[in-house]
Amino acid sequence: MNTLFDKIWDKHVVQIVEDGPTQLYIDRLYCHEVTSPQAFDGLRARGLECFRPKQIFCMPDHNTPTHDQDKPIEDPVSKKQVDTLSKNAAEFGLTHYGMMDKNNGIIHVVGPEKGLSLPGMTIVCGDSHTSTHGAMGAVAFGIGTSEVEMVLASQCILQQKPKSMRISINGKLGKGVTAKDVALYLMAQLSTSGATGYFVEYAGDVVRGLSMEGRLTLCNLSIEMGARGGFVAPDETTFAYLKGKEYAPKGEAWEKAVAYWKTLRSGEDAIFDKELVFQAEDIEPRITYGTNPGMGIGIRETIPAIETIDEAGKASFRKSLDYMGFRAGETLMGKPIDYVFLGACTNGRIEDFRAFASVVKGRQKAQGVTAWLVPGSWAVDRQIREEGLDRVLMDAGFAIRQPGCSACLAMNDDKIPAGKYSVSTSNRNFEGRQGPGARTILASPLTAAAAAITGKITDPREFL
Repeated sequence: MNTLFDKIWDKHVVQIVEDGPTQLYIDRLYCHEVTSPQAFDGLRARGLECFRPKQIFCMPDHNTPTHDQDKPIEDPVSKKQVDTLSKNAAEFGLTHYGMMDKNNGIIHVVGPEKGLSLPGMTIVCGDSHTSTHGAMGAVAFGIGTSEVEMVLASQCILQQKPKSMRISINGKLGKGVTAKDVALYLMAQLSTSGATGYFVEYAGDVVRGLSMEGRLTLCNLSIEMGARGGFVAPDETTFAYLKGKEYAPKGEAWEKAVAYWKTLRSGEDAIFDKELVFQAEDIEPRITYGTNPGMGIGIRETIPAIETIDEAGKASFRKSLDYMGFRAGETLMGKPIDYVFLGACTNGRIEDFRAFASVVKGRQKAQGVTAWLVPGSWAVDRQIREEGLDRVLMDAGFAIRQPGCSACLAMNDDKIPAGKYSVSTSNRNFEGRQGPGARTILASPLTAAAAAITGKITDPREFL
């Protein structure tokens, strides 16, 4: 019996090249400002138009400032990239949600919330965290700029079929343990290359029990284990989330779609290239101590001793700790921090803001901590205000910024200064990822909130 991945992949095969790649049809292409300019230039050079413009959606997110978006962008490089996307979308007749458009936001937040990403689809974007959309029960993965051009021109892509892996997490998550903690735990178990060459299907009690937003977070981080992508079989949670969304099917088409979506699951006898099983009871709130997302520990654990690291990894382990200013064998509990970032395509959704607000409500932001709270989209921003979370956050000393990728990566004004510690809900903690010399500690919104009100790394369970 085929796996769910096989079912979706096989349905989209146009042709198989002998001793070569598969030509795969793509249902949805997302374009942002960073990886698309050369692709559009390639079309012009060849005198081509977009083959299926209605399947393509564009929006700036990486370079957009998170304040004064109604004014011209000050940084000339960012301005040029954002303006170029707008011009390219207009020239090629593509849907474009520009800055200050009520539909704008981070592309991986907007796609699901508008119902543009649907079960059974193939979805690509020139961005590694396209794996996020797999939470809808889609095969979604990041591609390079030359491949973006290929999809613009033909709505197809040449790909080698990845192997399949199923990761099951069974049991019940403990207090204060979120989808982000589950993902950080898996990365530490598998390492940042443990899923290389695979497409991961997430299963088990924990995954079935996650909200759509939790699944989006989990799938977002698949790429950090080296996977080509990750996804969750659609179920009633998926259907309830999508019902009534702008681009989701309506009326009779909805009933027909749901009937098909219910068939999208791996068979009882499906054979995966690799199967892994983990227990929820082994997962506590997590933080990272190093310079890749796999270098993580439970919040009350200590950094591994140098003796536990294999010979090949010792040099990079030492280099990582030197960069972070940490020592092997020490605990991070109580370490002072300087910045807190809530946002990104990993944790910039309404549920993340609710979680953060639940911890800081009735408390005050620690003096000396700079906090950037950045909604993943204008729709999230509206919901924050409708639910009164803006008042809760403001009363606790926090301000809400305008949507964008913000401090996830140093491509806009929101950069962490050199040497400063940032507790961040984003996806990567590489050297310089949040700014030259910045020191990033990845965490969940709950753990970030606890750090924001104490000014140090704190177990969020103390506030729940």
